[in-house]
Amino acid sequence: MPHLAGKISRLRRRRAATSPPPARAPRRQRTPLQHDLAWHWTFVVLGLLLAIAGYCWYVSARIIREPINVEFGPSDPKFAAALGPLLGAEFTGGNRIDILQNGDEFFPSMLDAIRHAEHSVTLETYIWSSGRISDEFIDALTERARHGVAVDVLLDGMGTLKFKREDRERLVRAGVQVLKYGREHWYEIKPNINHRTHRKLLIVDGRIGFTGGMCIDDRWAGHAQSPKVWRETEVRVEGPVVREMQGVFATNWLQTSGRILVGEAYFPALHRAGVEIAQCFRSGPGEGAESARTSYLLAIASARRSIDITHAYFVPDDLATQMLVAALHRGVRVRVIVPAINDSRFGRAASRSRWGPLLAAGAEFHLYEPAMLHCKTMVVDDTFVSVGSVNFDNRSFSINDEDALNAIDPSLAREFEHDFARDLAQSRRLTQHDYDQRPAYTKAADWFCGLFRSQL
Repeated sequence: MPHLAGKISRLRRRRAATSPPPARAPRRQRTPLQHDLAWHWTFVVLGLLLAIAGYCWYVSARIIREPINVEFGPSDPKFAAALGPLLGAEFTGGNRIDILQNGDEFFPSMLDAIRHAEHSVTLETYIWSSGRISDEFIDALTERARHGVAVDVLLDGMGTLKFKREDRERLVRAGVQVLKYGREHWYEIKPNINHRTHRKLLIVDGRIGFTGGMCIDDRWAGHAQSPKVWRETEVRVEGPVVREMQGVFATNWLQTSGRILVGEAYFPALHRAGVEIAQCFRSGPGEGAESARTSYLLAIASARRSIDITHAYFVPDDLATQMLVAALHRGVRVRVIVPAINDSRFGRAASRSRWGPLLAAGAEFHLYEPAMLHCKTMVVDDTFVSVGSVNFDNRSFSINDEDALNAIDPSLAREFEHDFARDLAQSRRLTQHDYDQRPAYTKAADWFCGLFRSQL
């Protein structure tokens, strides 16, 4: 039996060796319909990408297309005489402007002003998130509203996604007028859904004003002592320019509520409070189109010695880059402080994609390391200062509603330069060699994100 089993096994192996391999199942061929659908979806995707690119181009700041050339500096009276009418906000004297650094300084000052309000409080902000700082503002605003002070609060729908409904209801129950800019109800669809109010304004009794980059959020609480606490600059203002600040708020309030703010509760007679010459202007697609861009470009054109920029989101367009390079070529020192820690990797990459020509022309770039830098300031020739809600990017220059306070005062400019030097000491210099030696994948990511810079 074993002998027979062996023969059978050898016979099976022989047959397996001589038998042809089993036929493979034929590959499924695409039907003409499947082939057409594949091409159809390819064209749909390409068309969608082209549409997005076209939209990004369409909403880019493009009213000002030619470089600005002037023969005067920011200290020349011709500068204020030109910038005032262009922005629809004349420079006025007799103002007092105090710089407030980080939440430990500006939150107590703002809350104290609210708690002492006698007639009105108007507040417009982009981000309002529920938390400890939110509760402090709610308590202060509701207490004043219950005592008969007119309290008007204007919020952006996108920026209040983390503002709890019950917190808003606490304000409303106390008599605070709370509105979402442009579309208070779900059925009020704005033609441009990408349009937001990015303004940051607090005006108390029409006499005290605050503006800068802060929002009502616990991330601003503290003194930029860690990466989780944001570095910010705010200003407290008294004097005639506060009327302009109130006017900026009143414009968006009218657009949203249909109600005009009038009377001494909002616009009292204002007297000299200091020595600074200042203006506060509004910018947005429906009002003062590209005013923020005009302000920055004219200041850059007027620079004769120095331009010091501290910006969270520094994404210069081609014209701004061209004018900054021209300033460098005429001997102006250009220094830019940007965050080493950024809340948006996409935005950081898009910003970085724009630095090459400036570094090559001699601009200094410094990366602020201790915390997320969110300041929005520029100082020109130790004379002209700009601070407010405006980012140095297309979204602020063309898409969003913004506000900024400009001042012409060497003493105030020196204070800003002192703060600039302090931030500079906590920053790491980015050389052109460092920039050029970025890994290839980082360069590719920067280039790709830079394609969408008009939306940042």
